[in-house]
Amino acid sequence: MAKVFRPFHPKTAYVPEGTSPERRIAAKYSIRLWCVRWARLLEWLYNTFAEMLLGLHPLWNAIGYGRVERPMKFVERRVKEFMFDCRMCGQCVLSSTGMSCPMNCPKSLRNGPCGGVRADGNCEVEPDMPCVWVQAWEGSQRMRASDQILTVQKPVDQSLRETSAWLRSTAAKAAERRDAAEPAAGGEGTS
Repeated sequence: MAKVFRPFHPKTAYVPEGTSPERRIAAKYSIRLWCVRWARLLEWLYNTFAEMLLGLHPLWNAIGYGRVERPMKFVERRVKEFMFDCRMCGQCVLSSTGMSCPMNCPKSLRNGPCGGVRADGNCEVEPDMPCVWVQAWEGSQRMRASDQILTVQKPVDQSLRETSAWLRSTAAKAAERRDAAEPAAGGEGTS
């Protein structure tokens, strides 16, 4: 009696669709790439949200920024992790890098691509990943503030890691407004 060849069957009948490594890799970057394609819309949403947070500055100040940090960081992490693959560096520059987070660069470059961008626009370290800085340039060209990508970024301050960039930015803008208003108020009574 001849042996009958039986193909290997998994222990369950369920075989997930689209489980090739290439498809998983593409899915990993698809949301990030969507954010770059829609950078102008996200820029508007971010600016609107930033103004809302700034409007709530008196509330944050009354409660205490230290108390608000934990819940704000929770929300910020979930939103940014899903959309931008955020690393919570605490010094977000998405609004100047075309909604492409430079912390996703395997070399953690903050001011442009390395010399190893492949001809297809992919990363030299991770060949299946689109270069973060190629995407940043494309996204920035869609934004109203497209020249912001030319601003040289400071090195990452590691002491700010795992803190809320939203709250830090709000507090900084509130301080700028206060400082701008003080000289004007002081100059009125001297005439």
